[in-house]
Amino acid sequence: MTDVRFGRKSQPDTETTTGEPEDVTAEAPAQPRTDGPFDESQVIGDGVQRVDLGSLLIAPSEGHELRLQVDEKTGAVQSVMLAGQDGALEVQAFAAPRNGDLWGTVRPQIQADITGRGGKAEEREGPFGTELICQVPVQKPDGTVGLQPSRIIGVNGERWMLRASFLGRPAVAPDEAGTWEAALAQVVVRRGAGAMPVGEPIPAILPDQARRVK
Repeated sequence: MTDVRFGRKSQPDTETTTGEPEDVTAEAPAQPRTDGPFDESQVIGDGVQRVDLGSLLIAPSEGHELRLQVDEKTGAVQSVMLAGQDGALEVQAFAAPRNGDLWGTVRPQIQADITGRGGKAEEREGPFGTELICQVPVQKPDGTVGLQPSRIIGVNGERWMLRASFLGRPAVAPDEAGTWEAALAQVVVRRGAGAMPVGEPIPAILPDQARRVK
């Protein structure tokens, strides 16, 4: 697995703009809205620069570095993550029925999977609706199994569902995770018009200018 990163300083060279061209005569750069996550149709022409990952469009956020994990053999993007000093946010989009509640369907399945593996998963009402506060079993470098805190959020969109997992501080202290929640609220999902089975991951793609880190 290869890590690919978009550092804060290199973002202007790697980002693409969705929708209509940005007005270069504007006095100040456009600011991302924070009442998402959004469908691509909701941000057309807003002038905000975002990293184009195919199914996901990620706006830069202060203190967070965009990292992708890529399968070396296939080139497929395995995970999309924003990482910071105190934690991380992993996001993935899935195909969903129109006007459906895929998150309400898969949430009990996630709970059952985690508890079945010896972990814990409890529901909590948060800013994005019902979410899961979890202790997920993970294997440590010494071979033993420990419990990693995580906070899993699902957002139902237009024929898509966005699954977000907070790790680190934003998982154990949800009331102090404002900057992380703001980063999640800026995520844009591009579903595409093609038919897909419900629950199938919508693939992310690797931009050409991505910086690989071995």
